Amino acid sequence: MSAFTLTDYRYITRVPDICGGRPIIKGTRLPVQTIVGYYKLGLDVEEILAGLPQLTPAQVFEALSYYHDFPAEIEQDIEAGRMERVLAREHLTVTPDGRLTSNAL
Repeated sequence: MSAFTLTDYRYITRVPDICGGRPIIKGTRLPVQTIVGYYKLGLDVEEILAGLPQLTPAQVFEALSYYHDFPAEIEQDIEAGRMERVLAREHLTVTPDGRLTSNAL
């Protein structure tokens, strides 16, 4: 069983084995950065809840609160997520010295 890392937030936690230890909604595998991404696209809380009906309004508001308390951390997570998707889609790897190499067959 994974160990939880406590935060000062009722609905936000970190689990080392889930989402690379990034902050998530407790009891889910949903990263805070996902909620923030929808928010930054212009969705309001009701629209976010319509797309993620397993969440409560309190969970969504707390994810947004966490973002406003730690914007640099969440923005970094969002950016890292973008890079990971590009690397996976293009079958690329970043070497320790920062170069991109192809994994294509």
